[in-house]
Amino acid sequence: MHLIVFLFMQEKVLILDFGSQYTQLIARRVRELFIYCEIYPYNYPPTDISSFKAVILSGSPFSVRSPDAPHPDLSLIKGKVPLLGVCYGAQYLAHFFGGKVSPSKSREYGRAKLSSFNDKEPLFKGVSSNSQVWMSHADTILKLPNQAECLGSTEVIKNAAFKIIGEKTYAIQFHPEVYHSSDGKKILENFLVHIALVKQEWTPDSFVDMTLNEVKDKVGDDKVILGLSGGVDSSVAAMLLHKAIGRNLNCIFVNNGLLRKNEFEQVLKQYSGMGLNIKGVNASHKFLEALEGISDPETKRKIIGKIFIDVFNIESKKVENAKWLGQGTIYPDVIESVSVNGPSATIKSHHNVGGLPDYMKLNLLEPLRMLFKDEVRGVGKSLGMDPTLLGRHPFPGPGLAIRILGDITKEKVTILQEVDAIFIEGLKKWKLYDQVWQAGAIFLPVNSVGVMGDERTYENCVALRAVQSTDGMTADWVDLPNAFLQKISNQIINNVKGINRVVYDISSKPPATIEWE
Repeated sequence: MHLIVFLFMQEKVLILDFGSQYTQLIARRVRELFIYCEIYPYNYPPTDISSFKAVILSGSPFSVRSPDAPHPDLSLIKGKVPLLGVCYGAQYLAHFFGGKVSPSKSREYGRAKLSSFNDKEPLFKGVSSNSQVWMSHADTILKLPNQAECLGSTEVIKNAAFKIIGEKTYAIQFHPEVYHSSDGKKILENFLVHIALVKQEWTPDSFVDMTLNEVKDKVGDDKVILGLSGGVDSSVAAMLLHKAIGRNLNCIFVNNGLLRKNEFEQVLKQYSGMGLNIKGVNASHKFLEALEGISDPETKRKIIGKIFIDVFNIESKKVENAKWLGQGTIYPDVIESVSVNGPSATIKSHHNVGGLPDYMKLNLLEPLRMLFKDEVRGVGKSLGMDPTLLGRHPFPGPGLAIRILGDITKEKVTILQEVDAIFIEGLKKWKLYDQVWQAGAIFLPVNSVGVMGDERTYENCVALRAVQSTDGMTADWVDLPNAFLQKISNQIINNVKGINRVVYDISSKPPATIEWE
């Protein structure tokens, strides 16, 4: 009853997903405003929208001019509920309501400037002149829809923003959700708080309260098995589930042989005093044997996922009355793997995302599934967790398997563990660790000529990677001090046998990904 009442009282925003890779970022920005939101696919909207205070239409890889373009019925939304169309959403409102959308003669990708806008319009309250916005579209709005008024333009796009007169219907051709749009968050706040009048009540504390009740109602007296990795996501998931069901939570930490140096022992020690039921399972030989000779990154992920499930299946049978498998899956994992409540394109798969095979006989429990990394840290803080633990860099589920390009051997794993340890410890010693969102080393499938002493060498090369991000969906490389890179490079080459060259990755996401595989 508590959960039902809470959700009823919680004011919500509906985001209709047209398949954009940025849809989850819209949700993230909305939640940063302390507003709860839910994402639904355009083709499966909620049957009852009466509980939603506002609606946002996402971007899309489609063109509104395409015969396959998403074309939902908005008769219950437009003109009845405050509505904001973003990029494709804006073009949709133009194309299907009396306007004209055509291929742009001057396509805008990346940064642009709001060269002019109506500063008396509530949507642009507090927005600076020539504000930077992020564009990503091939079509443009040539003619506004019926009863529409232009609100803003860029240097080359006349109808960059508009509203429908007599309605709380707004549209923008740029993406306010990405951090490259300087006043994007302000624009969203103006729409949601000042135009739609949505209350700002969504907090980590409210999420904890809601999730605790939800887990208790769902799980009851059943036992839950959680795959604990030592990272932020699984740690917060563990503490959240522990608070909900106590000793009925059984944590298992699997050593897949692809962890960081000494991580298996450190993780088990780390959680020894946190009141968790935890068991360590060393299955490294199973993973390494199965990965022998495998170079394709997707095949690596699938192999790791299968063995992970196999190990858990064996361990789950040892826990009497275990009916649930808990996981620390978070939103970026999901959006990059499958359509998260929508039709977005797949980039890569994650072994901890999606359903389980029928034979495993466990239901999936993912309490953090709809949260971003910083939101997870906020929840952990709300639970009173150690700030050092919450500040750990993200580490990929498949571990070093996707940081070793090409086939995997025990020797390569050992080399990369040593390189990674030097890099991470160096960041901590130089007080750089907390300035970096994620860092790691990549073992490259190339040899290069070197000179060590008076001898010619032909050995391996590693790349160092450090990025700054807020959500993992976009990221910029970190300009680490030259003196630091020089020292770390020398330290790696002098102390890790088999490495004679170190390079630094200066690619941003997009177009690159954070990991190399």
